[in-house]
Amino acid sequence: MSNLVIGSTGKTGRRILRRLTDLGHPVRGASRRSDPPFDWERRETWPAVLDGVDAAYVSYYSDLAAPEAPAAVEAFTKAAAAAGVRRLVLLSGRGEHHAESCEDIVRESGLGYTLVRASWFAQNFGEGELRQGVMDGAVVLAAGDVAEPFVDVEDIADVAVAALLDERHDGRVYEVTGPRLLTFAEAAAEIALAAGRPVTYVPVSVEELRAALAGHPQGDLFADLCGEVFDGRNAGLGTGVQDALGRPPRDFADYCRAAAAAGAWR
Repeated sequence: MSNLVIGSTGKTGRRILRRLTDLGHPVRGASRRSDPPFDWERRETWPAVLDGVDAAYVSYYSDLAAPEAPAAVEAFTKAAAAAGVRRLVLLSGRGEHHAESCEDIVRESGLGYTLVRASWFAQNFGEGELRQGVMDGAVVLAAGDVAEPFVDVEDIADVAVAALLDERHDGRVYEVTGPRLLTFAEAAAEIALAAGRPVTYVPVSVEELRAALAGHPQGDLFADLCGEVFDGRNAGLGTGVQDALGRPPRDFADYCRAAAAAGAWR
């Protein structure tokens, strides 16, 4: 059985690729820089990547919240079915309109599927979009005082690998979150404690964030996403990690300590 990891250089994809490789399972990583390459905007690259694949992990770039995501996911799902792929594991978001449309497309594809709905990545603070804010001492975001159940990407990778390798996860929707809710101010305080450096959260409006991100290729999408999901709709815990793996999810404080020890904020 051959596995495909779309987005194999991303936060989730590279961890999934490493786990499958370490376990000795045949796996193909797919990204713009892979051989053969994969590009969501160049559908002619898809057949070579899908050839001989049984199960595929699908993460859409730039985000399933993007307006163009449903059309791309629908085309990819059809290409996967035509290539003989039997199972898809889709990384989705919580409470996002376009992500929900993509879930419906995969659910109705006739293929085996697992939907992994992830909350805000803890790793965004240490290896992603907000790391520079941590380094500068101020995380600026249009999230108000909404609480979020930050999820460790290591948990997402474990759930995705289980779904790729075991058909018992077919048809399941896993809401993967951390074990507790924190506001972004509380998250900043946890990071500051672990990193030994001052870090605060600075709430701004969506339009202020949009202005600050002017010129960034994903600036409007990120601002729109904040405006959509930071209204309290996701201020609840999911049981996806426990349901899929039979263990509790990792806590945000544990992530902060591990990231600090690994030098994320030096």
